Amino acid sequence: MILTVATVLTLAGVAPAWWVKGHESITEAAAAKLPDEMPAFFRNGGKHLAHFVGDPDRWKNRELKVLRESIQADHYLDLEDLEGKDLPPDSRFKGMELMRSLKKEPNKVGLLPYAIAEGYEKLAAAFYDYRKDPENESIRMKCLVYAGNLAHFTSDASMPLHSTIHFDGRVVPGEAAKKQRGIHAKLDAFPEKHKLTPEEITRGLEPKPIDDVWKHTMAFLKESHTHIDTCYELDAAGAFEQPTDASRAFVLGRCRAGAQFTLDIWYAAWRKSATLPPHY
Repeated sequence: MILTVATVLTLAGVAPAWWVKGHESITEAAAAKLPDEMPAFFRNGGKHLAHFVGDPDRWKNRELKVLRESIQADHYLDLEDLEGKDLPPDSRFKGMELMRSLKKEPNKVGLLPYAIAEGYEKLAAAFYDYRKDPENESIRMKCLVYAGNLAHFTSDASMPLHSTIHFDGRVVPGEAAKKQRGIHAKLDAFPEKHKLTPEEITRGLEPKPIDDVWKHTMAFLKESHTHIDTCYELDAAGAFEQPTDASRAFVLGRCRAGAQFTLDIWYAAWRKSATLPPHY
């Protein structure tokens, strides 16, 4: 029996954001707009980055029990569960303490902004090494691996259902069942099934400097959260399964937002690497 990636992940009890090909297209789109000041090997590394972007979903394989458990909450943040509180920016452990003070389990609330912040800092450290030893092939590959893995989480953040308790159906007070269950998989599948390409995702993107990566990440997640009603309206109209101009434009817009966010975080890591003190 042949199983699709989405089927395997569903059987494993986790929900991906965008199928692997969707993540790849978003990542290639971001790579196509990297500024000239960034290293040529990185600007030319779109195909490598597109492969590495799929790793965080591969790590959720149900037979990789320890890894799967450690990474699962890094793919989302249910903003409603924070009850208006701001997450501390300097430590996922402090964030987990806040969640527990709200009587919430961190693995249920999600830790996506910390995955992005940690990935950004890993990439900045790798770029620092590149600046010191630009001919070292191991360092170049490290930069591509870290950046590709980071791109998974930045593009997760562009998928609105990864910012809400209503991630796969509306939770109706007083009712056990969720309405529109199955919406998550339909939206995830859209870029791949309906062939959104890196070329159309990348049009008009330009790198933008970010002064505060944490604030930018939280603002991006909150903006993504504003599109939840549109997701449910389009799903109710059947527009994710049978695309309309409106649904295609909406999903393309979210993919473009993910590519822009990814591009800007990569660029921020490169700029940060110029100001880091020595590692040792």
